[in-house]
Amino acid sequence: MKKDFGDSISNKVYEYRVLARMTQKELADKVGVSKQTIFVMEKGNYVPTLLLAFRIADFFEVDVNDIFTYEKGSDHDD
Repeated sequence: MKKDFGDSISNKVYEYRVLARMTQKELADKVGVSKQTIFVMEKGNYVPTLLLAFRIADFFEVDVNDIFTYEKGSDHDD
């Protein structure tokens, strides 16, 4: 059985997109996904693949860690 660590990934895709004055569709077209993918990612209901995360960061010309943040859950054995 797979253990749930409670980890998550938060993102600032919405903030970067709005600052760039882009629609969800425009960003989706630039990074090769659907508008729905951008929508659910901005809502926090979808964790992108590593490849997509890097594509988005590259598009905005920032480090991937500037847009995506790993949040460690509380169930880790430290």
